Amino acid sequence: MPRQQQPATRPARRRSYDQFCAGARALDAVGDRWTLLIVRELLAGPRRYTDLHADLPGVSTDVLASRLKDMEQGGLATRRKLPPPAAASVYELTERGHGLLPVLAALAEWGAPALAERRPTDAVRAHWFALPLLRALNRPGAPVGDGVLDVHLDEGVFHVRTGTRAAGGAVYGDGPAAHADARIVLDAELCLALGRGETTFAEAVKDGRIEVSGEGLLVAELRGE
Repeated sequence: MPRQQQPATRPARRRSYDQFCAGARALDAVGDRWTLLIVRELLAGPRRYTDLHADLPGVSTDVLASRLKDMEQGGLATRRKLPPPAAASVYELTERGHGLLPVLAALAEWGAPALAERRPTDAVRAHWFALPLLRALNRPGAPVGDGVLDVHLDEGVFHVRTGTRAAGGAVYGDGPAAHADARIVLDAELCLALGRGETTFAEAVKDGRIEVSGEGLLVAELRGE
């Protein structure tokens, strides 16, 4: 009888560029498709697998599971069980994972000119506008100190933490904060314009394009009082 031909063995996926270069080492860790977008989601705080999948339109369950496993093995993320009565696990960034915030911020700034027009096929989530808004709020001379801001867009609500409130934890999150120091209302296009430096937060408040409400020092700073 003729010998049955064995199926070809698929070569293992290349896991390293094998280059003694810091950039290559970084890409070894986060260069796979979807990894940095998972980091973007986890910068908002611990997330369940189902929440990650919902906020990453287009990613398959297999790819998401694979990337999360790689991130755990690479020391970028950890998984922990929620205490009772919850019966779920969440993923969260490690300190090394949180160190990717300036990388994401720089990448978002570089990619901002490509957002001139929203395509009909583009998915959108409100908290994806947190990075350009934080870039505007963290510029020298921006009228904001330590606090938590609820941000209301037509696309939804998210919150950002500034100053010492952002130290050592999530700098933004989906939905309203449990305890916000101020509430601002603006539109997504203005959010992007602020991030690109086309206008300042103070100018947008002065001409009425940003509505600020609440009480306390942070509100007064945001209003320029």
